[in-house]
Amino acid sequence: MAVAHRGCVLAGYLLLLLLAGCKARIHSLTLKNETRFAVDLNTFGFYANGTLDVNLVSLRLQEQLVNYSNYPVGFSLSRSRVNGVLSYTAEETETCPLTLTKLTSTEPLILFLIDIKTLSVNVRAIGEQDNLLRAKPKAEAPKGLRKTRQEPANAANTPDVSKPSTNRDEKADDPDNKLNKDEKDDKSVESNKDIQKEEKPEVEETEFQLGKNKQLTLALDKVNGSYNFSFHMVVGLLAEGLYSLKFHYCQNRVPGHACMLRLTEVNPDGYLSAAEIPLSRLYICMAGVFFTAALVWVYTLMKHRYSVFKIHWLMAALAFTKATSLVFHSINYHFINTKGHPIEGWAVMYYITHLLKGALLFITLALIGTGWAFVKYILSDKEKKIFMIVIPLQVLANVAFIIIESTEEGSSEYYLWKEILFLVDLICCGAILFPVVWSIRHLQEASSTDGKAAMNLEKLKLFRHYYVMIVCYIYFTRIIAILLKVTMPFQWQWCYEFLVEVSTLIFFVLTGYKFRPASNNPYLQLPQDEEDVEMDEVMTESGALEGISKVKKTCNGRERQKESTL
Repeated sequence: MAVAHRGCVLAGYLLLLLLAGCKARIHSLTLKNETRFAVDLNTFGFYANGTLDVNLVSLRLQEQLVNYSNYPVGFSLSRSRVNGVLSYTAEETETCPLTLTKLTSTEPLILFLIDIKTLSVNVRAIGEQDNLLRAKPKAEAPKGLRKTRQEPANAANTPDVSKPSTNRDEKADDPDNKLNKDEKDDKSVESNKDIQKEEKPEVEETEFQLGKNKQLTLALDKVNGSYNFSFHMVVGLLAEGLYSLKFHYCQNRVPGHACMLRLTEVNPDGYLSAAEIPLSRLYICMAGVFFTAALVWVYTLMKHRYSVFKIHWLMAALAFTKATSLVFHSINYHFINTKGHPIEGWAVMYYITHLLKGALLFITLALIGTGWAFVKYILSDKEKKIFMIVIPLQVLANVAFIIIESTEEGSSEYYLWKEILFLVDLICCGAILFPVVWSIRHLQEASSTDGKAAMNLEKLKLFRHYYVMIVCYIYFTRIIAILLKVTMPFQWQWCYEFLVEVSTLIFFVLTGYKFRPASNNPYLQLPQDEEDVEMDEVMTESGALEGISKVKKTCNGRERQKESTL
């Protein structure tokens, strides 16, 4: 338990550190010295009339080291109906997606190529498009302005030979003539400034229908050595789907580029993706179901309070913690959907309850697997080692989950912690199976060596059922549900969370039913005192006490019941 206490303290400390940098669904990402070939900025499911705002605040490149004509830099926006791997990302990394000229699959693609020489962004729309792009096009200097700029320069360079030099000298010595000359110079300077202002007029944003305009040229601004541009896109009725925005730096062997951008993705109903919109209602409904199941469990414990063990109350605490975690999860999604970012207080409560729920789940499953409090009150050395491994790993898994939730998808540590979470979760799921396997093996040996074969076979049957339940729960929530999520359409991917919560509820109910504190439970009515069992067998075989009943203690030593010696 000391290990669990230290783990919870460490997790709480890390939680406070992470919440300081908690990100919102209105994304803000900064990349420095990146060497990745492609950076996954975000994946979002858009309904019709959803909007995507991309603002490249600053982009600094090593202009002298890389030929950006051969190794372009820019963005790609792809659309898919499912959450599978996009076709062009499955190609060899030697081929940069920004160099594609034709569609290699049925998935539409929009490319934004940054050209630092001409200060422009070349947009190429590949495939069927029904989106509206609003951006600032590249401005060109009008021909009339070029002529007016060249004519004064030619007039100044042409000498005036029609006038004698004496007149020029006299006019130069005339003070009035000097004043007129100064006034003319001031007017010429002002006119030049006006011409420069007219040469760089402010270009207003223009709307482009990508279904009709397959190639566009947008303006790219350069301020203090950094490039910036922005665009706004409205999803059409025929363009609903799962959009993936990526930043590509084709020459990834030359580090040194820095990028800072802001993303805002909005659906007609809020800031959540299409698959996340129903989650707030789903979590609050499932919280009510878990809370009802927890109340029924507590009622059962109170009804059979004389045959209740400590682990039964631990199971009740797990059910209530699960319900509370779902409530805070629902509230967190509600504020993200309405405001675009989570409220810090509710997010903290959700992370704390999620951490407690995960720790309680694996501790409870491992204790049930060892048979603690049911048939024994002392854990063996092997079982203690399992807890010393599972508890810290479960704390690490919850810390990884919190980091993933509070980190932008495009950051390099996001995928690192995602892999850590997946690996640690599988290790924990495998570790809790060992106590169950050990208990099954022990009961198999005991049923063949002592005289309690019938009792041990009942326990053996129960542990086998429990082992199958755990394996099915892990297999369904970690493998089958994920496969369903990958193959489902983007607007139905919330069914993954629904299946996980329903399977968790079924697992909790079956575990509670198998280990219920009732007198007719074959597992809980087994006696602990071996001498009593042997004496009962001897007296029964001799027939000396035939028809006589005796009072004896149950396994917990608190309830007395009459049993026939037959």
